[in-house]
Amino acid sequence: MDWLSWFDAPEYEFARQVLQRGVAALYLVAFLSTLNQFPALLGERGLLPVPEFLAGFTRMRRPTLFRWRYSDRLLRGVCAAGLVVSALLVAGIPQMGPPWVPLIAFLALWLLYMSIVNVGQTFYGFGWEMLLLEAGFTVAFLGSNQTEPPRTILILIVWLVFRLEFGAGMIKIRGGREWRDLTALYYHHETQPMPGPLSRQAHLLPKPLHRIEVVGNHIAQLVVPFLLFAPQPVASVAAAVVVVTQLWLVASGNFAWLNWMAIVLAFAAISDPVAHAVIPAIPADWDAATGMQRATPPWWLAITLAASLLLLALSYWPLRNLFSRRQLMNASFNRWQLVNAYGAFGSVTKQRIEIVVEGTLDEDPGDSSDWREYGFKGKPGDVRRIPRQWAPYHLRLDWLMWFLPLRSVHEEWFYAFLAKLLAADRQMLRLLRRDPFDGAAPRWVRVRSFHYRFASRKEFRGTGNRWVRTLLHEPIPPTSLRRPQGRQR
Repeated sequence: MDWLSWFDAPEYEFARQVLQRGVAALYLVAFLSTLNQFPALLGERGLLPVPEFLAGFTRMRRPTLFRWRYSDRLLRGVCAAGLVVSALLVAGIPQMGPPWVPLIAFLALWLLYMSIVNVGQTFYGFGWEMLLLEAGFTVAFLGSNQTEPPRTILILIVWLVFRLEFGAGMIKIRGGREWRDLTALYYHHETQPMPGPLSRQAHLLPKPLHRIEVVGNHIAQLVVPFLLFAPQPVASVAAAVVVVTQLWLVASGNFAWLNWMAIVLAFAAISDPVAHAVIPAIPADWDAATGMQRATPPWWLAITLAASLLLLALSYWPLRNLFSRRQLMNASFNRWQLVNAYGAFGSVTKQRIEIVVEGTLDEDPGDSSDWREYGFKGKPGDVRRIPRQWAPYHLRLDWLMWFLPLRSVHEEWFYAFLAKLLAADRQMLRLLRRDPFDGAAPRWVRVRSFHYRFASRKEFRGTGNRWVRTLLHEPIPPTSLRRPQGRQR
């Protein structure tokens, strides 16, 4: 029947290619990050061991493959499987077969990574975890090269971008006054969780430009998302705005794969003719260019429509949340973490407080002792060091260190971390950039709190320091393995 042809979107083949390969690439990064960090943070001998976490629950509400048994070996097997499947999807191999092949591949990634997130505790409590899960589930129904891209699934991916952008915009408008008086970016580039190599330059821009940045952000997040549903070429232009603004966030900070996911998903609104007009190498008509005669089997149409109806039904709660006075940020409304609420930086931290960990080999610790500072890969420490670009790779320990002064340094995992340093735990030390004792165990460690700010251009020319830091206090005094670990007062 002719009316069934509406469900096919042959003019979005380029979008499908970007969506499938891009989301798969971010899954690859996520599994690699987990493989490198999970055992030290959450493994059998980790800071928050998963076996202890599972033992505390007689019934797990959220699904995970580790519900009955966890081991570091099993975790590595899950990551290895995820890496292989992700790599195959990036290469486009499953997409060459029937549509059920990439469907199974993406659903496998979704289930494997959900198993990790649901036991990841505070180290996996970030909004981009559920974003990756929702994106993986949704793009699973985009089909393969043998079928036309399904229009309803593309619309639902645009709906995901809308929730991601508009939700963040509404959180800001309802949040701190700095977003309404246009002063938020006086502080954000300096106080964000993990600055990048260009963050200092962005911070030092004139304040009028920062105010223009905030206005541009409000337009990009509160107006542009509605245009994603407009006819072409308006929708493609709106998607381009999303891509450009997200690239600026990539350049000025490190937010794991959050910004890269927004960029990839925005391609759901870019049609082949518009993409061809910008880059002529992209075919305006893929079917004509490849000479393929594709048809959507009825059974596949039924599957995509069933998935679309499911996601549409689950959209009620996040839609209501968008316009709620008590809007939730980064919240899931079901155990499968599908069709979630997103948002970030409802308020901006005005000062940057850094937690610095030091150790000494001296028997009797004091101010005159030889205290040596541990270096982290991503978070600021050495005042002369240029912050590195890590995104889309996620440094979980460094991110949690940023939250300590905002909450409390007296966190269970942080005391476990100090104990690992005192024991010179090799697995933990590999997560750091610099071990000042070259594998030896310090006798004492202490924790000090510093105020950090970016050096002005004049200060940098005079000292070569990119940061200026001032000692505030010592929240955890010298402690050793000979003393009981616990809350220090």
